[in-house]
Amino acid sequence: MTNKETIGIGIIGCGNISNAYFKGASIFEVLEVAACADINMDAAIAKAEEHDCQAQTVDELLANPAVQLVINLTIPAVHAEVSLKALNAGKHVYSEKPLAVKLEDAEQILKTAEDKGLLVGCAPDTFMGGGYQTCRKLVDDGWLGKIVGGTAFMMARGPESWHPNPAFFYEIGAGPMFDMGPYYITALVHLLGPVKRVSAITSRAFEERTATCKEQFGKILPVSVPTNYSGVLEFHSGAVINMTISFDVHKHTHSPIELYGTEGSLKAPDPNTFGGPVELWTPSTKEWKEQSFSHPYLSNSRSIGAADMAYAILSGNQRAHRASGALAYHALEVMHSFEKSSLSGTSTEILSCPAQPEALPIHLIEGRL
Repeated sequence: MTNKETIGIGIIGCGNISNAYFKGASIFEVLEVAACADINMDAAIAKAEEHDCQAQTVDELLANPAVQLVINLTIPAVHAEVSLKALNAGKHVYSEKPLAVKLEDAEQILKTAEDKGLLVGCAPDTFMGGGYQTCRKLVDDGWLGKIVGGTAFMMARGPESWHPNPAFFYEIGAGPMFDMGPYYITALVHLLGPVKRVSAITSRAFEERTATCKEQFGKILPVSVPTNYSGVLEFHSGAVINMTISFDVHKHTHSPIELYGTEGSLKAPDPNTFGGPVELWTPSTKEWKEQSFSHPYLSNSRSIGAADMAYAILSGNQRAHRASGALAYHALEVMHSFEKSSLSGTSTEILSCPAQPEALPIHLIEGRL
């Protein structure tokens, strides 16, 4: 590719997740990492040396003409602030999930981008991996018939036993729903289209928890958010999905996502991964059969959403990008609807209705979309 066929990216936030984005960006020839920044300049310098790019302050990066697309990997509490700052500097933005903590902040991001003629994208992009693209092909090819129901389960004990800084997981804007919900909701919208309404009940088992990780062993963690979310999602397609997202469960035997159709059933993989396995049951086989993958990108390919967005930028916005701001806003509205429904005791209508992301074509060349 010539320079005119690449998009220069600047990464803001050089924490643990940044390595996946730096390495993922190296897979895609449309992306060229120009610079990185962090409030901790030492962290930015270390990543710049490791990945052969320029370390800058945030303001320097936003003024850098080589940066056309900012990848925002800051903590969720400042996602909106940093994304808006980048948009106002004339940069396209791709953010880690969630798009923002508050819906009104997410609305402002999308409006600012529209006013300035810029694009917004947001994680997760795992649904673009080979695992969920294979699921999508099975759905689109009719192997399940009409999908009438399904389940989605993310149930664990919480991150305080292994994460070096677990306190923020129990603060406003976090919890199991805002941490893991985006993967499950986005994967379902990819397969079924947008959500129409949600009926839910939320709870929390403990008012405080105790860290058992070696870094903060014994530290008391106040719990300010629900830690158990159970609800029913009705989709515009007619499918009804039972979902539980929880940090209050020691062990379970449920699949991450299952879909039930008039012609068969599907076991989908962990939506926080790019691969599989993918299993299909039909009346003709009368057993679960593991499926061959129809698409590439089975290993950690974070940045695939940003690469897809880069192609959209180069097309002059003539093609839509899949991990879009509209999709992320919809996921955020669905996440908020669980607690809203629980508090009101009624179903919550979902007002946003984005287009279902297009499936990726088959026979892709590695490094291109």
